[in-house]
Amino acid sequence: MSDVEIICDKSFSDVDSEILDRFVEFQQAIIDKDEAKLDEILTEKYELVHMSGKRQTKQEFISEIMDGTLNYYKSEIIDPTILWDDKERATLVADVALTAKVYGINGKWTLDTTVDFEKVDGKWYFTKWDN
Repeated sequence: MSDVEIICDKSFSDVDSEILDRFVEFQQAIIDKDEAKLDEILTEKYELVHMSGKRQTKQEFISEIMDGTLNYYKSEIIDPTILWDDKERATLVADVALTAKVYGINGKWTLDTTVDFEKVDGKWYFTKWDN
């Protein structure tokens, strides 16, 4: 059973669906604390910008998920849109409602989310998550 829900009335092209599916896969991986999947999806240059402005590298982000500092329970992806830079780079823009316990605080936060993707060897990878 998935803990990730897409809330949207529009349909997506096949290539837009690839990116959206990859984001869903990522959201489920943070919920499941799937270190191997997170390591696969995020590029080495990945950067997370928290809503507080705090910036984290790939390893810092994964480490805080694995040690229980960041705990995600449910994700709702609301009205996602895919914007294209070129055939190898795209950006997903959406509101993402996350039910989580973050730095000891339980809550549900709706994040104004921008995720940058890059296609490498036929697969989409995250380079930045700005929320």
